[in-house]
Formats: sequence, structure tokens, C-alpha cells
Amino acid sequence: MSDAPVLSLEGLSVLLPRGADRSHALNDVSLSIASNEILCVVGESGSGKSMMANAIMRLLPGEVGIEAGRMMFDGRDLCTTEPAAMREVRGAGIAMIFQEPMTALNPLRTVGDQIAEMFRIHTDLSKAQIGARVLSLLEDVRIPNPRAAAKAYPHELSGGQRQRAMIAMALALDPKLLIADEPTTALDVTTQAQILKLIRDLQQRKKTAVLFITHDFGVVAEIADRVVVMQHGKIVEQGTADDVLNRPAHAYTKQLIAAVPPLTAPPPRPLSSDSILTITNVAKTYRTGGFLGRGARVTAAVKDASLTLPKGATLGIVGESGSGKSTLARCIVRLIDPDHGAILLDGKDWAKLPRDEIRRETRHIQMVFQDPFASLNPRRKAAELVAQGPIVHGTPRAIAMTEARELFALVGLDPSAGDRFPHEFSGGQRQRIGLARALALKPDVLIADEPVSALDVSVQAQVLKLLGELRERLGLSIVFITHDLRVAAQVCDLVAVMKDGEIVEHGLVADVFGRPQHTYTQALLASVPGGAFAREHQAAV
Repeated sequence: MSDAPVLSLEGLSVLLPRGADRSHALNDVSLSIASNEILCVVGESGSGKSMMANAIMRLLPGEVGIEAGRMMFDGRDLCTTEPAAMREVRGAGIAMIFQEPMTALNPLRTVGDQIAEMFRIHTDLSKAQIGARVLSLLEDVRIPNPRAAAKAYPHELSGGQRQRAMIAMALALDPKLLIADEPTTALDVTTQAQILKLIRDLQQRKKTAVLFITHDFGVVAEIADRVVVMQHGKIVEQGTADDVLNRPAHAYTKQLIAAVPPLTAPPPRPLSSDSILTITNVAKTYRTGGFLGRGARVTAAVKDASLTLPKGATLGIVGESGSGKSTLARCIVRLIDPDHGAILLDGKDWAKLPRDEIRRETRHIQMVFQDPFASLNPRRKAAELVAQGPIVHGTPRAIAMTEARELFALVGLDPSAGDRFPHEFSGGQRQRIGLARALALKPDVLIADEPVSALDVSVQAQVLKLLGELRERLGLSIVFITHDLRVAAQVCDLVAVMKDGEIVEHGLVADVFGRPQHTYTQALLASVPGGAFAREHQAAV
């Protein structure tokens, strides 16, 4: 590791425009990063991590300004660098991997064309030379069939492949500094492990400095050389990964580490002998494309799945993206129709219910979606969104609105917040609104589809604790879908592992995670980032 800093921030302060009550997004931030070093920046949403990355790239919104400090890179202060010169720095000197590649990539251009643009803008290479470099980069990031991937549009690649394409684009011009802003947050554990290994391998091979932004301490344990902890725009602690993870000094760092779910399941709870939901041989196949039956793609998303949910229990469904978890959940609530099989909810087969009867019976089973912002109508106030279901089912509006505010208190929100719109809440608060909306109809079964995957560890811990309390208080039975095995270990009584549409293993969570029988389950558990840290954290707990 070189001692010469590639980038150093000195007293950097960024001011937010808030009228008379102006506040700092960054307040006197100082840090440095050397070549061939991975510096992880951790903290909750709103701590200033991404704002710092955008400040370094000079991609701040027009109304947000750098108030004080210096950002020294390659002998120049980026705070005072002219926009034209900054365009030369971006890509060639400093490159960035964004959190969600689907929104960062242009959906109307092929992946290869977008990577090639880096060379067209910054180099004098010929078209043939650029094409060869694009294929070489796609090979470097281990994308299967690079030629086909180069010709594909972003939506034709998986989430992990899109993230690899973003990494290829970022590394195209061999930048001295790579900024990775939450690049693995929404990925399943095996894809996440592959991306982390890829970044580490490329960093060591090219001696690149990497500024890695994350809220996952498992990721920090996996790849960090040094760690910076941020809270409310300030650095509260920094040091080597070993010191920060194993000997944290600041109370906030200790709080974040304590909120990390351990991988080992707690002692099992007694389960009811009565089942509320029984799924028998449920299957769903998708058929797309083709002309007159020729060249059609057939995908067996769910293959003869059979599961039982005892009353008052939580059944976890885990697996990689594309394993069939969410398709099975949507079959259960009849958002999509299964091809065959039975879905018995308290003795009634939902798989055979006609649509008009499903609308009447839907109050018995409700769903909490992964992205509450996408599932909440942005034009309606929060209390109206929560009250909407009961109103549709015949509850007078005044009573439904009163009950909605009571539900706000139940899920830990200020009842007066019901007069605000979804965009005025944080991610964790929006997820609580989604919970309140699902609970408004007093369901017997709650389907939670990745409800905490994009939340900070502390907010995640709060939502999981809330789910447990609601299960006990309201007698809920929960189907909990997740790719985070640590979360599943803490909240589930039973767990089913899915791969390629099949349930390959299921049983008590302590048995499945403690003594996995199937090789795929073993591979999933081995891929959890920071596995050693998770085990040590569990021992400390």
C-alpha cells in the first residue's frame, strides 16, 4: 500500500439550502485515501456519504454549494477546478459506480456503446480498437459471453451483470480513484460476494484507490483496509478495519455494529400445530417471445412448491434473484395466477377463487412490497393511503381515517404525519407506512417481500423489531421473503430455500442454517459478506 494520498479532503463543508434554517450536508470533513487502498465510508442514510461522493465528482445539485475546505487530487483542488477541467477528471482520473445501475445506464443504448463512449470522449482510439477494449473490459469483469452482453440493452442483463457493466465502464480509462456508492445493496449474497471479489481483484491488479460507500458492516469486514464512520455530515470515527470493527471507540459506531443481525438463529419459539396457510404443488411458467410458437422462451419460475405456515409463525423464503421467491409470493396473494396447485388460506383455496371473490377476501391476506416509494401513490397523503383499503371494503371514511392515524402510532410514526406525502418521509418511514397500509384491513397473513433490503442496519433493526412486536400483538402469520440470510435467521421460525423455482430445503431456521444439507444452502451461507465477522459478532451478542 502506498503512503502517498491519491485524494485528500481537508475541512470540507457542504451547505444545504434550507431558507433561514440552512444546515450542513458535510461539516468539516477531512480524510485521505492512498493508491491500492480500499477506504470504506459507513453511516446511515442522511449521514453525508453520497453527498461526499457527489462533492468529489462535482455533481452536486445547483442549489447545494461547497462552503469551505479543499479536495486535493492529482495536484489540483477540485473545489476550484473549472467545469471543463472537471469533465476531463471524471472518468479518466476519478470514476464512479452508482448504487442502481438500471437508472444510471441509458435504456435506449446498448451496454457496449455506453462503455465505448468513455473512449470516444477521452481518447483518439479507432472504432476497431475501441470495440476490442470494450470486449476486454467485459471479460475483465467476468461477464459471461462478452460479445452478446456488449450488444444487449440494460434491461436484458441481470442485476449483477448490469453492475459488472458499470464497473467495466468505470475502469475503462484506468482511473486513479474509483468511488463505489452502495454497489451491492440490492444484490443477493452470491452475486454480492462475486462483485466484492471482483472489485478487490481489480483494485489489487491495477493499484487503484477505492472509496467504497456502504451501510453493510459485513461488506466492510470483507474488503476494507480502513473505515470512516459518518453521522449527520461529520466523521465521528476512522481507523483500520480491524480497529473500527473489533474495537469501536465512538458510541454511534458501537450502535451501528450492534444493529447488524447475527447469522446464528435464536432459540426456536413453540409453534402452533394448526396451519393458516398451506401451499401444495404451486407452479408458474412464463412464456415470452417467439413467432407462431417458434423461438419462444419458457421459464419455469416456480416448480411444484409446497409449504405450510403455522398460525402465528414467520416462514422465510430465501434464495438468489431469479430463484422464484417473489413469483411465489405474488401467486399466494393472486397478483398473478398460478398454473396449477392449491393455496389454502384458512381452508379456502385461493388458487381457484374467481377475481370478484378475491377482491372481497383480500382483507385476509396483505402484502408489504420491497420498494414502498414505488408502491405508494405520490399524489395522495399518507393517511389516505392507509385508509384506502378499509374504505373500499365498506368502512366509513371518518372511521377509516381515525383508524389510519391509530395505525401510524402503532408502527411508530407521529399520527400527525398522515397529512404528509410519501416523498416527505425517509425510506424507513415509508416502509412503516407500507406496514400500516397492509395492517389496515386486519389481515390474518402478511406477505413481506424484501421489506428491509434497502434500509440502513439501524433502521432495518427497528423495522424487524416492529414486525416481531406486531406479530405477537396482533397474532399475525408472516411469509417473509429476503435474500439477506442474517435477517432471515433473526426473524423467521421456519425457512425455505429456493433455487431455479424449486424449494431445495426447508425446516426450522436453526436446523437449515445450522446444519444445511443441500449444497446450494451451504453455498449461500458461505457467501454471506464478512462471515467471520458475523460469527464473532454473534459470539459477542
